Amino acid sequence: MADARARAAEEKPSIVPLHVAIIMDGNGRWARQRGLPRLAGHRAGTENIRRIMEACVEFGVKILTLYAFSTENWSRPRDEVEGLMGLISQVIDRELDSLRKNGVQLRHLGSLSGLPPHLQKSVQDAVAVTTSGDRLITNIAFNYGGRSEIVAAVRQMMTEGIPPDLVTEQTLSQHLYTGGQPDPDLIIRTAGEMRLSNFLIWQAAYSEFYATPVFWPDFDRSELLKAITAYAQRTRKFGGLAAQ
Repeated sequence: MADARARAAEEKPSIVPLHVAIIMDGNGRWARQRGLPRLAGHRAGTENIRRIMEACVEFGVKILTLYAFSTENWSRPRDEVEGLMGLISQVIDRELDSLRKNGVQLRHLGSLSGLPPHLQKSVQDAVAVTTSGDRLITNIAFNYGGRSEIVAAVRQMMTEGIPPDLVTEQTLSQHLYTGGQPDPDLIIRTAGEMRLSNFLIWQAAYSEFYATPVFWPDFDRSELLKAITAYAQRTRKFGGLAAQ
C-alpha cells in the first residue's frame, strides 16, 4: 500500500486542472470490436465512470463533468435509447450509497423533461442525497445540449425581468446549468473525434482540448494521467500573451 501511495505521489503532475470535462465516446465501437451488442459497450462505459472518479480524487481534480446523453441522442434506435435509460437508472441505484459515503456530490446538467418519470425521480433524489459531498463534484450531462442550455439561460433571464443593459457574460454564465462553477480547464474526448458535439459550448471558450483514440471503456487511470500531464505542459493565455 505504501509503495502504491509513493508511486501515485511521484506520478501526480505539478499542475492539475480544477475542472475536467469528458466526452465519453466510443462505447459502440468498443462493443463492435468484440462482437457484442452496442448496449454492452454502454454498460462497460458506465462501469468505467467509477474508476475515473476515483482517479480524479487521487490526482486532485475537484470537478468532473461527464457527457452522458445529448439532446441529439434521442434520434438513436429506440431499443438503444431505452437501454441507456435503464442503465443510468441501474447505476444510480447501485452506486448512490457509495458515492454519498465517499464525498461525491452529484449534479445534473440538462433537462429532466422527456425522461421517464422514475428516472426523473432517481436523478432528483441522487442530487438531493449527495449535496454535502465535498471531495468531488460530478456533473452528469444527461439530456443535455449546449445550445439548448444557452436558450434556457436567456429565457430564465427574461422571466426574471433582467434589463438588457444588465445582461453580461457573467450574468449569462450564472444562469447556465453550471452556474456558480468555474469553466472546465480541460476537455477530454475519447475515441479519436475532434469536435465538441454541442457540449459546454459557452463554458469551453478557453478550455484546453485533449483527444485520444482510446475508446471510453478503456480510458483508465493511466490514460487520464496522460491527459493531465499534457495539460500541465501547455501555456494558457486566454487571448493574451504568454507571461515572460
